[in-house]
Amino acid sequence: MIKITLPDGSVRDYDKGTNAHQIALSISEGLARNVLAAEVNGKVVDSSQSIEEDSSVKLLTWNDTNGKSTFWHSSAHLLAEALESLYPGTKFGIGPAIETGFYYDVDFGDREFSSDDFKKIEDKFLELARTKSEYVKTAVSKADATKYFEEKGDEYKLDLIKDLEDGKITFYTQGNFTDLCRGPHIPNTGFIKAVKLMNVAGAYWRGDESRKQLTRIYGVTFPKQSELTEYLHMIEEAKKRDHRKLGKELELFTFSEKVGMGLPMWLPKGTALRERLVGFLQKAQQKAGYEQVITPHIGHKNLYVTSGHYEKYGADAFQPIKTPQEGEEFFLKPMNCPHHCEIYKFKPRSYKDLPIRLAEFGTVYRYEQSGELHGLTRVRGFTQDDAHLFCRPDQVKEEFKKVIDLVLYVFKALGFENYTAQVSLRDPQNKTKYIGSDENWELAEAAIIEAAEEKGLSTVVELGEAAFYGPKLDFMVRDALGRKWQLGTIQVDYNLPERFELEYTGSDNQKHRPVMIHRAPFGSLERFVAVLIEHCAGNFPLWLTPEQFIVLPISEKYEEYGKNVLDSLNNSDIRGLIDFRDEKIGRKIRDAEVKKIPFMLIIGEKEMQDGTVSVRKHGEGDIGVMSIEEFSNHLQKEILIN
Repeated sequence: MIKITLPDGSVRDYDKGTNAHQIALSISEGLARNVLAAEVNGKVVDSSQSIEEDSSVKLLTWNDTNGKSTFWHSSAHLLAEALESLYPGTKFGIGPAIETGFYYDVDFGDREFSSDDFKKIEDKFLELARTKSEYVKTAVSKADATKYFEEKGDEYKLDLIKDLEDGKITFYTQGNFTDLCRGPHIPNTGFIKAVKLMNVAGAYWRGDESRKQLTRIYGVTFPKQSELTEYLHMIEEAKKRDHRKLGKELELFTFSEKVGMGLPMWLPKGTALRERLVGFLQKAQQKAGYEQVITPHIGHKNLYVTSGHYEKYGADAFQPIKTPQEGEEFFLKPMNCPHHCEIYKFKPRSYKDLPIRLAEFGTVYRYEQSGELHGLTRVRGFTQDDAHLFCRPDQVKEEFKKVIDLVLYVFKALGFENYTAQVSLRDPQNKTKYIGSDENWELAEAAIIEAAEEKGLSTVVELGEAAFYGPKLDFMVRDALGRKWQLGTIQVDYNLPERFELEYTGSDNQKHRPVMIHRAPFGSLERFVAVLIEHCAGNFPLWLTPEQFIVLPISEKYEEYGKNVLDSLNNSDIRGLIDFRDEKIGRKIRDAEVKKIPFMLIIGEKEMQDGTVSVRKHGEGDIGVMSIEEFSNHLQKEILIN
């Protein structure tokens, strides 16, 4: 017998050689029908794989991330079978699961292929899925694997086999298709009930531009047709909310090839929005005891050698900035923390001075590959709402909890109510990726876990996601469409204080090493604004929106009165503008709706005589006639509610 520990902590006895499907069946038939794969001691395996020793087992369904990944990887194999059936002689590269489905890189030879072929492939895919063919795993020798694909004439699989170790090669077969794969896979094709091919693109084999370009077909599958329908609706809604589209329509930011790819420029309205975000956080930080600092946009190479960033990220930084001085090298600042360490060092510190909280909205530069750039979410120059707290070891947990409070305050003010806190730890199997002693890592990890527990956060643990210098707490926010974004982050760091030889004098009159906490509630202003745009579809909270109202005179005759209305409201610290265009009022209203201006103040003969405005609310329509003072009070109340 072997002991199986389930996620709820319960332990059950099973015969040696049992599998995850049998474990699920012993719990309930309903569960067994939905198990796609399993995690055995943290490794994802087929639900049919025998378990030979005492193990921790998690049964994976569609609701689990690794369950979806297994489902989508199996779907890639089924896509390949459909393609081979429809287009004999097709050769196959790789077909992995990705975050939003799967793709397969294929070589159609001289055959033309486009999205016009999608419907035919989807029909064949579902026809094969309905056969409920099992995914069967077979161990093969390197020689036999090579022979199989030589006879098939698939040079891409042969190229992959060259790098594999003999004795660790497996095939998976479903129906009439066999693929080189280490798995795992779902039990059979019948689990797949809906498919949509999403896109077709080119992809060089192994990312090498000197090699042949293959056809990459992207797809997504679901266990229910209704889930596919819902997903496609979400995709359409996401297109409407795309921050690149709305950023242009709302005149918030722009890019220029002459300035450089990935280097955003903020337009006046976007700058106003950004500065209000900065002011909002600065006010909260001031109350929490932070002090603002400013550091240069460049730093000497030795600064980043000392911090360890040069060793870890030097290849990803912008090329060194040469100076007239021979051998002198500077880099565009890739992060703010080394500069803040040097600010800490500028004078002796006492235990009575700590904690010291240094904050900076510092612009940093990192060289992202051009293919990875995406609007404001992936850029080469961005501003972090950075702060570094230097504290005594006995202050770490309390300071960490205060930062959690600040992050949650920011999220609540901006409407991000749905989030998960991810405890990002180092990979215990690959400690060479990180700097610092095991003892310091264990202290830092314990402080984060305890602080999160004491604040009652819902957390998940991810191994291998820590920064190279310390573990962190990442806040994974779900937007209005249910998409997950990593925004705020808090990190505990025992290592940079050592590398920079930071000290304070303790109550014992001896020198001690402070602990450093890195934190950024927004993460970066660029990414945060992008996520915020898509979350609220450009309908920003009233306190934040660039323009809170627009005055719409129905003709030139009422422009002077319109100016008086505008001046009066602007003097009450309410932001707005006036539309002087020689357009009909219907057109002015439509344009204001497109620009998502919260309130439209329409003025004509009656309004001018009575000293009033006719008020329309974006997305709702007319809400009545008000005096200027009444409208001002109405808007102020809405700001407080929001």
